[in-house]
Amino acid sequence: MFQAWQGIRLLTNSIRRYPVQRLVCVKATTTRTCSGYQQANVVILHKSLADDFEAFCHANPSPLPLLYRSQPGEWGCPPLAADADIRVDCPQYCVFKDGLLVSRVSSLMSYSGQLQDMVSFYLGCSFSFERTLREAGVPVRNVEQNCNVSMFRTSLQCRGVGQFQCPMVVTMRPVPEEKLDIVAQITHLTPLAHGGPIHIGDPAVLGIQDVSRPEYGDPVALCPGDVPAFWACGVTGVEAVQSCKPTLAFTHSPGCMFLTDREDSSVSASTSTPEPDQCPLTFSISQQPLHFSVASKAVVQSIRDLEKIIGEDPGERGIRALFVQDELLRSCLSLSHSSSVLITTGFPTHYTHNPPEETDGPPGAIAIAATLQALQKEVAIVTDHRALEMNQRIMEDAVKKGVIKTAVPLLSYQGNSPDSALYFLCHNGDHKKPRFDHLVAIERSGRASDGNYYNMRGVNIKHLVDPIDDLFTTASTIPGISTTGVSNWGGYGMACALYILSLCPIHQRYRHKGLGQPHPPTQDQHQAWAASLPSVAKEEEMLSILVQHGVRSGKTGTLGMEVDGLSFHPTHSDLIIKLRDRTSQRK
Repeated sequence: MFQAWQGIRLLTNSIRRYPVQRLVCVKATTTRTCSGYQQANVVILHKSLADDFEAFCHANPSPLPLLYRSQPGEWGCPPLAADADIRVDCPQYCVFKDGLLVSRVSSLMSYSGQLQDMVSFYLGCSFSFERTLREAGVPVRNVEQNCNVSMFRTSLQCRGVGQFQCPMVVTMRPVPEEKLDIVAQITHLTPLAHGGPIHIGDPAVLGIQDVSRPEYGDPVALCPGDVPAFWACGVTGVEAVQSCKPTLAFTHSPGCMFLTDREDSSVSASTSTPEPDQCPLTFSISQQPLHFSVASKAVVQSIRDLEKIIGEDPGERGIRALFVQDELLRSCLSLSHSSSVLITTGFPTHYTHNPPEETDGPPGAIAIAATLQALQKEVAIVTDHRALEMNQRIMEDAVKKGVIKTAVPLLSYQGNSPDSALYFLCHNGDHKKPRFDHLVAIERSGRASDGNYYNMRGVNIKHLVDPIDDLFTTASTIPGISTTGVSNWGGYGMACALYILSLCPIHQRYRHKGLGQPHPPTQDQHQAWAASLPSVAKEEEMLSILVQHGVRSGKTGTLGMEVDGLSFHPTHSDLIIKLRDRTSQRK
């Protein structure tokens, strides 16, 4: 056990069957102390800064979940612990003068005079849920390795208030990949202990270059099969003190927490079955860099339902054999995290006609572009140079007819040199500076093994096709760019799935990395997102525009209201109605 005790306080609580001793040690962290009870970060500031700091906590609830704010000169915190004395109840304190750390001390008794005009803030701590993780069969590596948790200063800036302007600090815990779901579910239900993880995967996404060199705490080694998972951390309060530069301030020493009498809520939460809307599930969306995303179980099921709808095969073309569960979900999770998306479509199958394009592809491309625009993503479409002017006219008509709100920039790519694709995708050809973070191909022809392009009848159409597939091949070598290939109906499904994800609080908190106060979408946002979705009226208008420009059905060559040989009514219209009906259930 610990050898050097600062003090022992006997805690009793009427709801406990047995009293629990509060053991406070000078040198050790509190990671395994009083398991099952909440622990707290501590920030002590002059009363003149207290209101701003409280507002800063409310603006950043993930790193700074406020448990209690004391009165000036109040040593105790009755809601959290009986007979507490903040001057001695942390194993170790940091003393700051003008924002600089000047000493670490085991007691603040010598500062009692100054503390009369100071306010203590008690903030939730992730140590509180570690016992519950262990009881659920999740190895807690810092406990196994008998060390403090790793804490890192990130590149994420908290929402500033007054003089408090600082980056978020996070803890890192290695988690076996197969345990990610249970970890997310347990911690999601403990918002006062920072809630669920804000990022799972490559540390560089948070601006962390080396997980073996934490700014606070100790290095924690990953075991084979582990994935680094990151939680917002109350040591953000230490960064806030340093940014504010108060004449005098105190914090707990990272890892040496204030121990409360309050039982950890994750203990009871872990024994109950959460509602589907409150049950996060994790999914790998990228291996280079490693990146996982999160959505609620209810939202996951809704998107799986969409996936089944777009997988229907009324033309009996055997497409069910291509079905892979959750491909739509993973692609849309990746798109949700993206900021700039490049879409390509256009299959010149009718080589004897002018234009040779088919109606299968462009409607789905415009549908997903419209939703991406509504979600404030940058989006562009790349097409064959030969068809650029025609597609510009089609785009103009789509805007006039209300199919899409704003014209999407149209680009062409001809691949004139070996590094053309790299320079097209990245600023100055630098793979660390990609222009796009997701590429989507909708019904686009790809190169065969012999270097040619063929239509469904086996006719070589290479003379009509620019090597846009080179962009996808090159993108696979650039970290941070994901790619997706979908059908025309897949474009409709992606638009609807993105809308559903935009209404998922669990996903949106994770997407924003826990920054700021979570807010539901405004009425204007909700209306704009809903208006962007494919509808029977818009998609019928889009098909009519294509026909007016001479674009034909792929299978039959008919210049009429059909796609791939299937008439718009009832085949396509019925599918769109099914997608909208399933999507509307998530409003």
